[in-house]
Amino acid sequence: MTNAINASELRPPEGDWLGTPYLRFERDGALAIVTLDRPHARNAMTAAMYFGIRYAVSRVAADDTLAGLLITGTGDVFAPGGDLGHRAEDNWMELTSALGMDVTPFEALRQSPKPVVSAVNGLAQGGGLQIAMCSDMAVVSERATFRVPELYRGIADTYYSQMLARIIGPVRTRDLMFTGRVLSAQEALEWGMVSRVVRHDDLLTTAREILAQCCRTAPQARAVVKANLDSYMGLYDRINMFQSVLGTEAREGFAAFKEKRSPEWVHPALRIDGRL
Repeated sequence: MTNAINASELRPPEGDWLGTPYLRFERDGALAIVTLDRPHARNAMTAAMYFGIRYAVSRVAADDTLAGLLITGTGDVFAPGGDLGHRAEDNWMELTSALGMDVTPFEALRQSPKPVVSAVNGLAQGGGLQIAMCSDMAVVSERATFRVPELYRGIADTYYSQMLARIIGPVRTRDLMFTGRVLSAQEALEWGMVSRVVRHDDLLTTAREILAQCCRTAPQARAVVKANLDSYMGLYDRINMFQSVLGTEAREGFAAFKEKRSPEWVHPALRIDGRL
């Protein structure tokens, strides 16, 4: 499958166009559905895709005909995080530079005045898992899996260490972040990372129903509750995270990922074949 795109598809967001062919914005009555649609790269997210989701939040908020936003992915992948290989034609900046700018959608999702539900259809890790956690609710397929591999990439992701510690506690946060292990949908439910686990074939129907229920609540009262919950999540250490993203360990972590090897900081006796 080719990933070639037309030059006309490389243009800024406008209306329901999210600025990249790898995101689809569709209207389903009063609901907007954004689908990550980059199957040839397993939905690896470019800077344009991150910004497109951020734009979609503001697009829905400003449109009186839309009540809420649903985010999902294609195939067996929700979102695996950023495209560390920089392989896409819509990459208008390197991901490391984008992460230091106001491009990512996480804060916009947390502050959205209209409800946002993530329908997690499969693998969610890195920025993809953050999108699910920052949504008002995450409804996940029984096939979904979760992972936090940032420390394998040399990134001190303080957003995760702050958010996860609030959601699942520091002990389980260390488990996920220090080992990078895969968490099943059922484990994620038991740990309180996601709202509901449903049959894969029922995912979109159930997520739409839940989003509609959220949209029926009183918006001003809902905003007060959301503000209180957002305050509970707290602030993360932006400065040290930004320095980490630009640091030597992140450069080595990205290089190791692209070259499918263990990073140089791993003791020779502990290195494995392939990427971590």
